[in-house]
Amino acid sequence: MSILYTFYGDDFTGSTDVLERLGSNGVPAVLFLGPPTARHLALFPDVKAIGIAGDSRSRSPEWMSAHLPETFRMLRDFDAPVTHYKVCSTFDSSPASGSIGRAIEIGLEVFRPAFVPVVVGAPHLRRYVAFGNLFAADPDGIVQRIDRHPMSRHPVTPMHEADLRVHLAAQSELKVGLIDIPMLQSGDSSEAVVSLVAAGHAAILFDTIDGQTQATVGAFLWSQAQKRPLFAAGSSGLTAALISAWRALDMLTEPPPHQPLPTSRPLLVISGSCSEATRRQLGYALARGYRGIPLDPVALLDRNGPARTEALRAASQSLAAGEDTVLYTALGPVEALAHEAGPGSELGAALGWLLRDLLARTGASPSPVRRVLLCGGDTASHAVQQLGLYALTWAANLQPGVPLCRAHADSELHGLELVLKGGQVGSEDFFDVVRGA
Repeated sequence: MSILYTFYGDDFTGSTDVLERLGSNGVPAVLFLGPPTARHLALFPDVKAIGIAGDSRSRSPEWMSAHLPETFRMLRDFDAPVTHYKVCSTFDSSPASGSIGRAIEIGLEVFRPAFVPVVVGAPHLRRYVAFGNLFAADPDGIVQRIDRHPMSRHPVTPMHEADLRVHLAAQSELKVGLIDIPMLQSGDSSEAVVSLVAAGHAAILFDTIDGQTQATVGAFLWSQAQKRPLFAAGSSGLTAALISAWRALDMLTEPPPHQPLPTSRPLLVISGSCSEATRRQLGYALARGYRGIPLDPVALLDRNGPARTEALRAASQSLAAGEDTVLYTALGPVEALAHEAGPGSELGAALGWLLRDLLARTGASPSPVRRVLLCGGDTASHAVQQLGLYALTWAANLQPGVPLCRAHADSELHGLELVLKGGQVGSEDFFDVVRGA
């Protein structure tokens, strides 16, 4: 098995974003939902990229120190030229939760690279890094500096700093250098990196504002990886940059032809997101006939409580009647302030138990659920872990960053179609897009 690229996703939604980049560009890939067994690895003999989905985005630095080294060592053993610690393109993290700085430190300890490239800009998602500052499109399509974007009001990891070097300085004492746009355009990146490494910069951030700068970064990093394996951190923009390099070197097969997405009904949507983008998607769907079932996130944590029992009853009835059904914990950021459901891991797990039981109840019905949409980065990560799946593979593109995935399981859930949507992504009519309307 000759592997080009391995990655660890700090949440499940972001991990499927990488699957989309790979699969839709002709790179056979598999995303494992935990450390893979030898038996499960053997089921994918032809892949060129292997990922492990995790939930470190919602974990403490202490948790990272206890768990990431073993996973990184497992990925190191594949001997891929590049190993990628994949983070969200909004780079939201903090010293206490999802510390990207701590993850980079652990990567340095395990992989011993010459330096850690940090590539965050992802033009395909309308995320851009210019002179070290992160910009992102908001739900209205307006590009804003990240500290003025809705992510600046994230309930757990608000982005109050646009300069990513300053942001990382709050999470680690590592020196972070910058290869900016003029350096990329001058063709002097190699000399600049050598100087930065000599000056003690353990990590180096790369500006990325468009396809050209992305391709330049990808070509440079791939050339570096041929000399010494790289450990890198960044968004799926790093994946896209590498794909540009592989395509330029004629290393890729032709991507599969586009096929219209077959309609799948009833669609089941479970949302633990409190973002503005998801609020608009929920409003659009509920106004067009989707059956809405509000969930009290505090009451839902009681697995044997009446709130969960009632949600199961109402949703099972709706799905049995063939209705597209949405269960949601909040209708946007304002309503979310009224709920204090504890850590996202607990709410995510509770939503996962609910989903698992709903799939079991409806599995033998005349209209079984075969396609599920989970909304919310942190909650989706923890929800999927309750289903007993061992891997996901790319099935189809829907919209940038949110592909349709096929589940692999040693159970009746094998073949289930899943979409894992981060809170900030997707058009207003995204639920219809997933359904195949």
